[in-house]
Amino acid sequence: MARKDPFTSEQQSVRVLKVGERVRHILSELLARQEVHDDVVSASNISVTEVRMTPDLRNATAYVKPLLGAGEDDVVLALRQNTAFLQREVAKRLGLKFAPKLKFRKDESFAEADRIEELLRDPKVARDLDDEPEGDG
Repeated sequence: MARKDPFTSEQQSVRVLKVGERVRHILSELLARQEVHDDVVSASNISVTEVRMTPDLRNATAYVKPLLGAGEDDVVLALRQNTAFLQREVAKRLGLKFAPKLKFRKDESFAEADRIEELLRDPKVARDLDDEPEGDG
């Protein structure tokens, strides 16, 4: 007999988002309180901008950005070296059956946003945007 999933797909996706947000808060708190005993991590103010969970909640990718953007590669490397400690702490505070495996990546969304802003400021693009006909809606 097939096992019935207790959650609808919509409830499951909301749950994934909520757990990801909880993991983000826990990591942010650990970093803000400087509970990671690493010189690079302690010397940096690190923002956890997003945590993306897999649908089974077993893997989490944390996107991080050191404030002022200095030493991003060093910070990500230091966080990766301290993954075991961070996973243990997240597991303790999260209270799920399985602790998610953490991966750390640089958050490049700010650089992408800057690139898009620069493109929109380009005179050729601005000219094209100004020439758009007025909508009748």
